Amino acid sequence: MTKYNHKEIEAKWQVYWDEHKTFKTPEDLKGPKYYVLDMFPYPSGAGLHVGHPEGYTATDIMARYKRAKGFNVLHPMGWDAFGLPAEQYAVQTGTHPAITTAENVATFKRQLKALGFSYDWDREVNTTDPNYYKWTQWIFLKLYQKGLAYVAEAPVNWCPALGTVLANEEVINGLSERGGHPVVRRPMRQWMLKITAYADRLLDDLDLLDWPDYLKEMQRNWIGKSIGADVDFSVAGQNAKIRVFTTRPDTLFGATYMVLAPEHDLVPLITTEAQRPAVEAFMDEMSRKSDMERTELNKDKNGVFTGAYAINPVNGKEIPIYVADYVLISYGTGAIMAVPGHDQRDWEFATKYDIPIIEVISGGDIRTEAYTGDGTLVNSGQLDGLNVDDAKAKITAWLQEQALGKASINYKLRDWLFSRQRYWGEPFPIIHDSEGNHHPIPEEQLPVLLPEVESYKPSPDGNPPLSGAGDWLTWTDSNGVKHTRETNTMPQWAGSCWYYLRYIDPHNHDEAWSKEKEAYWMPVDLYVGGTEHAVLHLLYARFWHKVLFDCGLVSTVEPFQKLVNQGMITSYSFKDEKGRYVHCEEVDFDGNQAIHRPSGKELCFQVEKMSKAKLNVINPDTIIENFGADSFRLYEMFMGPLEMQKPWNTKSIEGVKRFLERVWRLVNENLENMEVETNSDDLLKVYHKTVQGVTEDVENLRFNTAISKMMVLNNALTKSKSVPQFMVEGLLTLLSPFAPHIAEELWHRLGHDQSIAHQDWPEFDEAYCVDEEVTIVIQVNGKKRGEIMVALDSDKEAVFEKAKQDSKVQSFMHGKLIKEIYVPNKLVNFVVRPG
Repeated sequence: MTKYNHKEIEAKWQVYWDEHKTFKTPEDLKGPKYYVLDMFPYPSGAGLHVGHPEGYTATDIMARYKRAKGFNVLHPMGWDAFGLPAEQYAVQTGTHPAITTAENVATFKRQLKALGFSYDWDREVNTTDPNYYKWTQWIFLKLYQKGLAYVAEAPVNWCPALGTVLANEEVINGLSERGGHPVVRRPMRQWMLKITAYADRLLDDLDLLDWPDYLKEMQRNWIGKSIGADVDFSVAGQNAKIRVFTTRPDTLFGATYMVLAPEHDLVPLITTEAQRPAVEAFMDEMSRKSDMERTELNKDKNGVFTGAYAINPVNGKEIPIYVADYVLISYGTGAIMAVPGHDQRDWEFATKYDIPIIEVISGGDIRTEAYTGDGTLVNSGQLDGLNVDDAKAKITAWLQEQALGKASINYKLRDWLFSRQRYWGEPFPIIHDSEGNHHPIPEEQLPVLLPEVESYKPSPDGNPPLSGAGDWLTWTDSNGVKHTRETNTMPQWAGSCWYYLRYIDPHNHDEAWSKEKEAYWMPVDLYVGGTEHAVLHLLYARFWHKVLFDCGLVSTVEPFQKLVNQGMITSYSFKDEKGRYVHCEEVDFDGNQAIHRPSGKELCFQVEKMSKAKLNVINPDTIIENFGADSFRLYEMFMGPLEMQKPWNTKSIEGVKRFLERVWRLVNENLENMEVETNSDDLLKVYHKTVQGVTEDVENLRFNTAISKMMVLNNALTKSKSVPQFMVEGLLTLLSPFAPHIAEELWHRLGHDQSIAHQDWPEFDEAYCVDEEVTIVIQVNGKKRGEIMVALDSDKEAVFEKAKQDSKVQSFMHGKLIKEIYVPNKLVNFVVRPG
């Protein structure tokens, strides 16, 4: 018998699948379909680490399984390849981002092919390909035509060293996440997309989706719909008003100060000369902090008095106006009425700055903390004695009658800041006339190609790199009138907002996708990716999709019907002699104690996310070389439930490798003497239960338990005196989505010419899946006291009698038996009164 050689087998079948286009997507748009999609990767220079393929393996199992079940399957892959890393590398080395991107894509593609994923590579897309971004620009024009794209001055996180605007998530402690450069807040002309126009639909349609509840809640919190009232406060002694939005108008009598965001337009106008130096210094400090840093719940609240006062509209009292870090211009009106008695942030600020705290809702002790519970209104004039809901309604109606406010709905969601001062991104299909007005490029002139430039850095005054693109900057219309091109580029999010649609029809030069193909393939049936995209990517893609739906360009209101976030694969890191945590793969465990295998030493350890910065990345190339792609795939699925976080331990791969070697021996040792049928009912039960169990597990993405069931079947066949060929073939078919190379090789050794990828999924006989005996739990007064085995569907009187004979149960039966309860095939409960 030949030895299992994973290197030869895997190389052989990867070539075969490529040459025969085994996984080409059917062009026939009939019958059931299954569109299974990965969140496509950014092709970094580091290549894959072992955490990346976890989700790819899960989707590949589903793709192979659904093909075997008779579905037309669309399972594509591509590259989200615009973005800052390639541009920064270009700035540092002078290498064009296109060259870097092509090299990185080649590395990623090689690694993915080495893992045997059944992608249809004929449908590969790349967001930096002009044939792709032509249609990104075309979709932008659809947004523009619907009035959803506009230009505004917006406060942004500007990083001079990187020469670009950064998202809040890219700023940490006032420094850029990439490179650690200082970041400041400054107003800048930006393209904005009116995502707020779709806020309610983005909220409501979450109910249509098969997504995890926590992920839906993250989306709801980001959109942040709040129902309340707008209230106008006059500024004492000045011709100015401050409008606030509040969800608690019932607490107006408890407002003892106001807060403006540092960026609020009124700050410089109302600040007194005496307070101006302090206010300006504070505003300068805030310009170097991100919104996330300013609003952390556990941070100290800081502010400065403007010297001005507002007039509380319900009682005419003057209250001081502060500028503070915990109020953002991007939420509500950029101003709040502060009610320290009933808001903890306001309470902490008022306590720090010695501002009065007034109780207006009874029920708490505001001397120690803010009371945020329900209660009756007190110290509130006309509202005294009312409950909270009635007080809200009454005060809102009064404000409206007095022209001091109105009922209102507010959202945390802000319009999407859509432009970047970068080179490596999609050019806008926009030109500007001599008066500065913007106009769209005619669609027939798309794509607007990204030009060559001498420098990838912005100009010293902050203009984007494209401002140095020479002749490209001038665009001449049909009348010979010259215009100037837009020099900002789109963010990396743009290309990833719609790539799932291009996969449907990637070689169509006349339209972004065929309407007929879109109607067949959409929505995506299963979308798998990491939690890092749980909010923004999904929100942006859903927004674009709804706009396309309103344009009549797609047939579904949502793009991704079922979504799963795979759990992070983490790394064991151990504390070395200098107290630093360093990566270590050679781990054993004695109970909960980590042991360094070579030395036998007990080690202090922690589990961390894999990253280059922490030096704990494990390259899958090494794992494939030593253990094989099939073992790698099997191990990643066997580590635990797909959605759970799991620590990597290379030593554990040896266990799944041994399982594959046992399958190899089972087939090769019985090639000449397999039986057609079997007379063993026990073996038939194991087989049919395995097929049933694996099928149910795969349908529900329980891949770890599916593998366990296949191990049971392999053990049963190995121990059997006769090995039926149909059972071996069934086992290989079940195994093939998980470990496709070895399954393919053994399938052909059994005499099959056609790829196992085209083999039908095995069926199970339910008659062999029914247990003849069941375990019955015995309770006394509702507490478990034992269990017995009985025949399935036994007569309850016989079950009661057998349960009473159990010695453990008898010790709890002292007293008067007053009731016997039987749940068929599950449970007996004896209710006993002590006597």
